[in-house]
Amino acid sequence: AQPLVESGGGSVQAGGSLRLSCKMSKWGYARRCLGWFRQAPGKGREGVAAIYGGGEIYYADSLKGRFTISRGNAKNTVYLQMNSLTPEDTAMYYCAAERLYVRTWYEPDAYRYWGQGTQVTVSS
Repeated sequence: AQPLVESGGGSVQAGGSLRLSCKMSKWGYARRCLGWFRQAPGKGREGVAAIYGGGEIYYADSLKGRFTISRGNAKNTVYLQMNSLTPEDTAMYYCAAERLYVRTWYEPDAYRYWGQGTQVTVSS
């Protein structure tokens, strides 16, 4: 089974909201950290937000106040609530998990497990 599966992407107009979900086949995959990343066409993978096993939460500075990462009641699901979306938020969004050590949450290489991504498209 896929270790991580994202859902919730879609097409919205600017100013709209989406909530992405990342479901883990085993909670232990993200025992240390679960991160959300995004990648726009022609750009590198960018860290969006992360939640550590101890509850610490981090966001990309440019997204603070608009995006919120949270855990569901079931440990194996993490959400990314995205509000006030702009066309610049258009990208493929991925969740990534690591059960051991993550020193820098926004570094893609720190994560062992990845989902296949969910597309978010924001039109003006």
